[in-house]
Amino acid sequence: MDSDGTRDARGTHANPVPRPAGPAEVPGVPPRPARAPMVPPLPDGSTFLTWLRTPRPEAPLGVWRFGHRPRAGQEPERIPTRQLFSGAVIAFLVGWLIWSLLWNGYLGRWWMLPLWAMTPDSWAKPHTFGAVVATYIYYVIVALIIMVGVGRLGRWGEIWRRYGLPAWRQTAPVRERPPAPEQDPAEWPVLRAAGAVDAAERLAAEARAGLMRDVDHARITRAWQGVRSGRHSLATFTGAVLNDGAAACLHPSGERDLPTRLARHDLVTGQVRLGTTADDPRNPYTYRGAGLALGPELLGTSLLAVGPVGAGKTGSVVQPLAESLCLHALAGRAAVVVIGAAGSGLGPADAYDVVVRIGNPESVYDLDLYGGTNDPDEAAAVLAEALVGDLADPNPGSDSRRSTTVLAQLLGPFRAVYGRFPSVPELRQLLDGAPGPLAALRKALEDTGQDSLLRELDARERQLGNPGDVAAVLADRVALLDRPAFAGFFDTSGQTRPFSLTALDHPVRVRIDLPARGHADASRMLARLVLAQFTASVAVREDRSLFACLVIDDASGVVTPESVRGIQRLRTANAGVVLTLRTLDDAPRPLRGPLLGATGCRMALSGLTPWDGQDFAEVWGKEWTETRDVTDRQIIAETPAGKAVHMLRRVITGKAPTARAVTVRQVERERWSASELAHGVPAGHAVLSLTSVKGEHAPPLLVDLRGPGH
Repeated sequence: MDSDGTRDARGTHANPVPRPAGPAEVPGVPPRPARAPMVPPLPDGSTFLTWLRTPRPEAPLGVWRFGHRPRAGQEPERIPTRQLFSGAVIAFLVGWLIWSLLWNGYLGRWWMLPLWAMTPDSWAKPHTFGAVVATYIYYVIVALIIMVGVGRLGRWGEIWRRYGLPAWRQTAPVRERPPAPEQDPAEWPVLRAAGAVDAAERLAAEARAGLMRDVDHARITRAWQGVRSGRHSLATFTGAVLNDGAAACLHPSGERDLPTRLARHDLVTGQVRLGTTADDPRNPYTYRGAGLALGPELLGTSLLAVGPVGAGKTGSVVQPLAESLCLHALAGRAAVVVIGAAGSGLGPADAYDVVVRIGNPESVYDLDLYGGTNDPDEAAAVLAEALVGDLADPNPGSDSRRSTTVLAQLLGPFRAVYGRFPSVPELRQLLDGAPGPLAALRKALEDTGQDSLLRELDARERQLGNPGDVAAVLADRVALLDRPAFAGFFDTSGQTRPFSLTALDHPVRVRIDLPARGHADASRMLARLVLAQFTASVAVREDRSLFACLVIDDASGVVTPESVRGIQRLRTANAGVVLTLRTLDDAPRPLRGPLLGATGCRMALSGLTPWDGQDFAEVWGKEWTETRDVTDRQIIAETPAGKAVHMLRRVITGKAPTARAVTVRQVERERWSASELAHGVPAGHAVLSLTSVKGEHAPPLLVDLRGPGH
């Protein structure tokens, strides 16, 4: 401040940016703040760097790898605390007794022979300095030998490990040393090794400045994989990074994160944490207490979650998985389609690129009834599965070919004449056999001379009214969509913005809200339609490096013979589905076994019925276990000395003296029985088995879905 009371315009340490000199400030007024009120300061990159440098060791299938500490393969034998301390005290007393007997000469002086044999003749005179020092050193050595022996006998080391300093060190957080520059992921050593040093320097500076987040890291890593595979050039990648830094290679939406996050995600490993594996004897020791997480390598085998209403299927399973897949889509790794009833809580609309609200006039997007295809036969097959797939015979070998043929006989001629597929009202009229539309279609075909399509139409007209004609059933199902609530949907004239699942070649995020309230049958039919289009679209994708996933919240009425066959084919297409059911009774009885076999990850939530538990118990099979039959016979002492010994033994072990006979047998038992699944799974828990796309398996695990991190 100058002598006249004005502040120097050159700036201060709090405000180093020069500013023009303004009017004189009143002395004693606080200085001008460096930033506007309510604007937080720019963060530093310490939080992101700590997250990025956290170790992620290799772990068993499904274990949350972020900061995981592997456990031993076998559970160590744990001695009861009372028995452990009693044995330690008795061993100490035994050692003290032995030392007292030696020190007082009750056992003779033979234990001094090694000292006398090694003592020089010059030290033979007693009380010399050398003799005294050597003698006491020998005493210490003998005492240490006795202490080591009784310490092993009394398991002092176990007490130290369980209650001493090592136990405190395990609970205290371990501070990792910063990795070397060539091994520091924040320095992008892979880019440096490939010669993109400038890009690596720019990204490292952005990370240190707090301008990079986990989605940016995953997205740029994905773009670099495209360079390594030859899809992109190194010059294009380097130029984008140098121009935009951490915002390079953005998702087409321009978003770099979701509006909100409810679950814990690790985009380095691609996992989302669902809960914690319970510390239960039925779980393998390596899994107990570890976080349970899923990723694309597991969802690629599809997931089926079964549990009653209120068991946590939507909040504990569907929401975290949908959120994780949306993050993967922002990183350019995945395409996701989420289907559920309107208002079921599948995430905010801002978390998706496309939100289709069927039956809602305010919906911006429409749903393509024919899946975006131009092939009438393909459109007929998908539409037939949606309309009458649940009516097909669920026994193996059945399908909906007759329905497909009927639809193809109408869709082919209609598209050839009008250049589009029929709308819902037009399709209903054609299936009903209305004379006006059929006559107009016939005349248009005759005028254009399309004889082959005329034969298709002739065959359709000959079958009208026959007892075995399925057109009436198809018309009744189409009538469910020909309602006033859906009047503005499924338009084929090109006046709306229909969403087609052919867009799964791109990292798109889609949410489809079904009108479950008041239109339950139509909602189930639309869910079957989306599933059929999904299985058909992902099978013909050119770029299968993009993981595609369909999440259906409440898949009642979706399980059909064709859908089960389609789910089985998804693994080779780098795609998967997530299905939830209230009960397996929502699927036909002949299809329950094939459905459980087609999905690699199976989850049984608490509250399962015994007959549903029986199906899970059968698919999880049996295992060989070792059983121990123990027979204890109490020993009765008849002499006073024997009674005293028995009393001492009772004090030490806390049990009456018994003679024990142990029989060890190998028996084959169910991993989880139907009764255990129905009555032994606590509330908020689930039993989950996992299978990866590489064929690795994890046994059924009891998981706490309410654990930390969810």
